[in-house]
Amino acid sequence: MAENVVVVGAQWGDEGKGKIVDLLTEKVEVIVRFQGGNNAGHTLVVKGHKVVLHLIPSGILHPDKLCLIGNGVVLDPEVFCRELDGLNSLGVQVGPSSLKISRKTHLIMPYHKLLDSAREEKKKGPDKIGTTGRGIGPAYEDKVARTGIRAADVLKPQLMLAKMEKAVEEKNVLFQHYFDQPPVKVKDMWEAIQPWTERLKPYLADISAEIASVHHAGKPVLFEGAQGTHLDIDHGTYPYVTSSNTLAGNASAGSGCGPSALHKVVAVVKAYTTRVGAGPFPTELDDETGRHLQTQGAEFGATTGRARRCGWLDLVVLRESCRLNAPQEIALTKLDVLSGLPQIRVCTGYESTEGRLAFPPQMENGLSQVDPVYETLPGWEEDISEIRSFAALPAAAQEYIRCIEQELGVKVGIISVGPDREQTLVR
Repeated sequence: MAENVVVVGAQWGDEGKGKIVDLLTEKVEVIVRFQGGNNAGHTLVVKGHKVVLHLIPSGILHPDKLCLIGNGVVLDPEVFCRELDGLNSLGVQVGPSSLKISRKTHLIMPYHKLLDSAREEKKKGPDKIGTTGRGIGPAYEDKVARTGIRAADVLKPQLMLAKMEKAVEEKNVLFQHYFDQPPVKVKDMWEAIQPWTERLKPYLADISAEIASVHHAGKPVLFEGAQGTHLDIDHGTYPYVTSSNTLAGNASAGSGCGPSALHKVVAVVKAYTTRVGAGPFPTELDDETGRHLQTQGAEFGATTGRARRCGWLDLVVLRESCRLNAPQEIALTKLDVLSGLPQIRVCTGYESTEGRLAFPPQMENGLSQVDPVYETLPGWEEDISEIRSFAALPAAAQEYIRCIEQELGVKVGIISVGPDREQTLVR
């Protein structure tokens, strides 16, 4: 039977999932995005050309593959259409035969983005979450409140308009009396989104049925997650999290298939740690080494352009990721960024008022109340970007990888030594 694979980020996002998905896509027939919105960007470099995708699965760059957007995603129709246009301008022809959207996928409406920005502006200091302002949170709120607009609603304009009016009625109370902003006019927003929602119609499909059909035909499926484990709404560093479940287990609910269809989990781990926005970060480096990681790793958000905070690899965070996702394999990315550092440190535990911890504390902002315990490993000077086998890596780089495997009990099967598709070692 074909092996279905789930790819998830094991840190706070930005681990390089896009490249790993792109690599694994060659072995599958179907790629499914199962959660999140356009608050995440997957950057791929193919033959020196950089492509950033926010909603459309990374597998779209491969011919003869079927890409699906699941019900667990919140989709901005305008962003989706602009992404289509961008791909077509690069010569990547995308149509309803190669890309489908679940009719159950919730849509991000213009008022969601306005509400997102208004909330973040009103927050002060430590209360700021660092949201991208893309409307993702408010769209998920409406989904849970059962006032959301689903993709299938674009096929019934009167229903969609009625649902918008109901949603906006409540939000205008907030806009006027809490945020001191003018009320939203449904008519204006309806007219603004019509060109985008009209273009969605040919792409709508029963994604659950599509996955079942492929599965029964014995063809492999790849499930593509967005963000990272520690941004999960339930298990992440709450409240500094995203608005969806980012764990491998959600690939089932977020795409419409049974959990028995998930055969293998690949956890993507960056060779150091980064974080965007606010939130506790025990191994953060605000020094020359941190700037080295940021510069050499080009650590700037694909969606927002914001500089990412950088720090040493945190194995405590990764132990929790392995416990939550149960990966069979790790894909280690950006190992080349560590080249040139005389010593490399890894966090193997936390000191806290409760003693030594091997897993993150579970109280709110618990990570801000711990001190990292480090193990120091030798660094390497060699440029490893052209190396294509594990045996050819410097001894110190091999030792670093073995340390990760020993601490986490999971094999590092894929190693990325550069952004291009070809700069990858498969063990």
